[in-house]
Amino acid sequence: MIAPLMPTYARADLAFERGEGAWLTSTDGKKYLDFSGGVAVNALGHAHPALVKALTEQAQKVWHVSNLFRIPEAERLAKRLIEATFADTVFFSNSGAEAIEGAIKTARKYHAVSGHPEKTRIVTFESAFHGRTLATLAAAGVQKYLDGFGAPAPGFDHVKYGDLDAAKKAITPETAAILVEPIQGESGIRVPPPSFLRGLRELCDQHGLLLVLDEVQTGMGRTGKFFAYEWSGIKPDVLGTAKGLGGGFPIGATLATGEAAKGMTAGTHGSTFGGNPLAMAVGNAVLDVILAPGFLERVREHGLLMKQRLAELKDKHPHVIAEIRGEGLLVGVRCVAPQADVIAAAREEGLLTAAAGENVIRLLPPLIVGDFEIAEAVKKLDAACTRVEAAQKETPSNAPARGAA
Repeated sequence: MIAPLMPTYARADLAFERGEGAWLTSTDGKKYLDFSGGVAVNALGHAHPALVKALTEQAQKVWHVSNLFRIPEAERLAKRLIEATFADTVFFSNSGAEAIEGAIKTARKYHAVSGHPEKTRIVTFESAFHGRTLATLAAAGVQKYLDGFGAPAPGFDHVKYGDLDAAKKAITPETAAILVEPIQGESGIRVPPPSFLRGLRELCDQHGLLLVLDEVQTGMGRTGKFFAYEWSGIKPDVLGTAKGLGGGFPIGATLATGEAAKGMTAGTHGSTFGGNPLAMAVGNAVLDVILAPGFLERVREHGLLMKQRLAELKDKHPHVIAEIRGEGLLVGVRCVAPQADVIAAAREEGLLTAAAGENVIRLLPPLIVGDFEIAEAVKKLDAACTRVEAAQKETPSNAPARGAA
């Protein structure tokens, strides 16, 4: 018999009844330090008073009216995103996958209305993650996510991440855009050199292509800049974001220049719940905090502190930790020991983390994290590494490690 919730997730046997800041309390009363952050969603932690206030106040006014009418909260949030970024216009949806779908459609429509309807193909990168819809799965091209769903949606050419020459060779007369994550999150917090994005921008300019960035995970201050593209000093034509924008409330957004979005006229795209007043109220409250003077500087400071403390753990536990990588508060710990063992041991110590590719665990604390929470997280991860080391000693050398393939 199938479970009431479709069993598409291998959920831990753990549930929570309340949270505050970086902490969660389980239904059995145990406290956990949340450095998984709903997979980079809870940008301001749990029950942030500004978000609670914004949501409850809006809930007493209007919940939903649809995009058949003006939504003042959406207009305000769009203007604020435009003021803080490269963009001239914004489309609101409900998730990262929808934001990237909108970005793909924007890029293709741009060329269609520019007199080049043949330009529909998009250069993307191996090991990417762009969402779970059929189009975003095809864009990423990761086989394990595509298996069983039939032929992938056409129009995507995959090349090695970080390889400018490969991207250049993939461009044809049918190419419309290049779609890339500034840092690959799901595949293991893979950070390319700054010259990579600059090189992609140059390629797009040379060939009349649009540069489309997937900042679903890297956006909204996660790397210490409002958006990660700022580290490279370039500007995209189109960008998809979500996760932290709602601080836990479902919001997606596709940002674009006026030129790139010139084909997105009335009737070309839509979303029933996109721009919902509840979501927009929360999004504006998130921006109140993240765009406040000094906030992103503190994110950068705490990101540096966390990486320094984790580097000390790496030296202390070389049989468990191989590498520390990432930017800001998007941090990956590449493991020597099986990833699953480290995640489970950390959870036993009261620290929640998230898995990623390349045997990496992600540490995604709320952007409001302080010195105390970082110290506690490192302390708990230290104890988890000790647990894993003890288990390694108990495992015969000729036996496969737990969690190994």
